[in-house]
Amino acid sequence: MSAEEEVLRIQKKLNKMSSGDGTVKHNKVNHNACFKYNIKSGQEQALELLKILQKLPVDLELLTKTRIGMTVNALRKSSRDEEVISLSKTLIKNWKKFLSGSNKDKDSTTSSSSKKREEKSEKNKDDADQKKDKDTMDGSDVKMKEEKPNKDLQRKQASFPAPTTTDAVRLKCRELLAAALRVDGKTIDGCASPEELAEQLEEAIYAEFKNTDNRYKNRVRSRVANLRDVKNPNLRTNFLVGAITPARLAVMTAEEMASDEIKQLREQFKKEAINDAQLATVQGTKTDLLKCGKCKKRNCTYNQVQTRSADEPMTTFVLCNECGNRWKFC
Repeated sequence: MSAEEEVLRIQKKLNKMSSGDGTVKHNKVNHNACFKYNIKSGQEQALELLKILQKLPVDLELLTKTRIGMTVNALRKSSRDEEVISLSKTLIKNWKKFLSGSNKDKDSTTSSSSKKREEKSEKNKDDADQKKDKDTMDGSDVKMKEEKPNKDLQRKQASFPAPTTTDAVRLKCRELLAAALRVDGKTIDGCASPEELAEQLEEAIYAEFKNTDNRYKNRVRSRVANLRDVKNPNLRTNFLVGAITPARLAVMTAEEMASDEIKQLREQFKKEAINDAQLATVQGTKTDLLKCGKCKKRNCTYNQVQTRSADEPMTTFVLCNECGNRWKFC
């Protein structure tokens, strides 16, 4: 007997069990000993059939032709036996791996017969995706069980446009970026939604690194921190209205993303550092009239510079020749 015939034989028996005619799915409770024996034997029979099915060489073509996956999923939902449910989930999980492997073979075929198989595989893939979504809603998807997102997070994901990726890390980064763009609760008419902009920004960042390693995460983290900064609303507004493109924001440095106040402080510190460096090269005048506040000695060198307007007094810069302490006064 071929594998396909064996699968069809098992499918017929499992359909009978999960349809209500068999003994796996029963809602009424009967204390008759014979009825209890039938339930037990039915569950054992279902378990034996699943074990046989697990050993068969099932491939994607056999799955799509017999639709045995839908039968096993129906049995999982109707059964109350833990072993039957567990083995059903294992089979479904293993069969789902064929879906990702089938996509790689589609591009390698060029003949007309291969194109027909490609169209058929696409249709079966859509059916499998619908089944996968249904299983996820029922709680059979292992990955979704591990993540356990709360209701608020699920609503945020539902508001996103059709995702171009299924990577959990990338989807999470898009949510964080969109939340940062909505931090003030304001919306701008005529502009793209925060979700769309977050997706474009994440795409630009991912295009640079080609993976979700620490460099990718650090880049996303810095964009989120600057976009949600309440002291830096200009960056967020410029990005929302399109003055800063997603591709540009993806590569901006921390200095470029800083607020105007921070930029002014940095410019001020830079000027002071330049002045100090220039004064250090100027030969000053030695004097013992000034006392160092650090070492209390009177061995100092001073320079007087006009740092303000001409009608203001000059600024005196003092250097202690003993300990190197510096100070200034007007």
